[in-house]
Amino acid sequence: MAENNTLLEKLEGLVSRFEEVSTLITDPNVIADQKRYVKLTKEYKELGDLMAARKEYLQCINGLEEAKMMMSENDPEMKEMAREEAASCEARIPELEEEIKLLLVPADPQDDRNAILEIRGGTGGDEAAIFAGDLFRMYSKYCESKGWKLEVSSANEGAAGGFKEIICSVTGEKVYGTLKYESGVHRVQRVPATETQGRVHTSAASVAVLPEAEPFDVEINEGEIKWDTFRSGGAGGQNVNKVESGVRLRYNWKNPNTGIVEEILIECTETRDQPKNKERALSRLRTFIYDKEHQKYIDDIASKRKTMVSTGDRSAKIRTYNYPQGRITDHRINYTIYNLAAFMDGDIQDCIDHLIVAENAERLKESEL
Repeated sequence: MAENNTLLEKLEGLVSRFEEVSTLITDPNVIADQKRYVKLTKEYKELGDLMAARKEYLQCINGLEEAKMMMSENDPEMKEMAREEAASCEARIPELEEEIKLLLVPADPQDDRNAILEIRGGTGGDEAAIFAGDLFRMYSKYCESKGWKLEVSSANEGAAGGFKEIICSVTGEKVYGTLKYESGVHRVQRVPATETQGRVHTSAASVAVLPEAEPFDVEINEGEIKWDTFRSGGAGGQNVNKVESGVRLRYNWKNPNTGIVEEILIECTETRDQPKNKERALSRLRTFIYDKEHQKYIDDIASKRKTMVSTGDRSAKIRTYNYPQGRITDHRINYTIYNLAAFMDGDIQDCIDHLIVAENAERLKESEL
């Protein structure tokens, strides 16, 4: 029972903090401080999950001891019941221990955030843009299956279809914590629609998943933003080229890690409504700055972990999509499956689950629980 005791000791130490946070989140002064309130409600939820696991864990440990005592009864029926109870507790205790250990490892504080998803066609010309379009469709279907909302904020279409670049925002539950595993270079091997000789080509597209910044995460001097408006291009219709609904934002930002001032340029042409486009461009500006400022934090994680998972190294080749063999390979965890058609239709959860398991194993090793 030594293991139980150390886990229970750790959990015991959190009971008073859970009670303290429960009281704090009802305090009007705390509620008035938006930043602190958001932080505390998140902590309350995480501690609540631990408390629920602790309760079940204690019930199982006590249940097992009671069942062992009942096994010495003379009544055969009672003995059988006790045996069943003991078996079920013995099976559940190690499962709970693993769950609790993972809950005790501090999660990435970004995981609960919404995300900005950027897909860009890489090497391979028209075929790379077509593949970027295929990836966009795959993520759209996946987001739909999760009940998340995906909104395109800007898109630059390829000459033969697909996208040279497409940027969207994804909102829902634990979006960044799930999609962050998709950041990196995705490589495709297939006969392009543009190829007449029937030869297999290799091309690539890069995917970047950034945690969406909250308004109070980043300090922006809105007075210093230069705005331009322009007419949105696009497919026909009454509105095109008559209303200046597209917006362009320029902002000079000093990178705290390097001290260099750089100009950030963001365009948003997504809606026919200029104020909405302005709001979305601002949100992307916040996310861009937040991402840059947190790059150091991401690099620190990267240096500790062997898997390329969630390290933010967007130049690393993470996955190959081989059409002739109907094969998908994720190079970070040597995961290979042969259901390419379903995968491209958004059935990517199994791969993400394997990546989460791999990362959790590393996090546990890191924390030596």
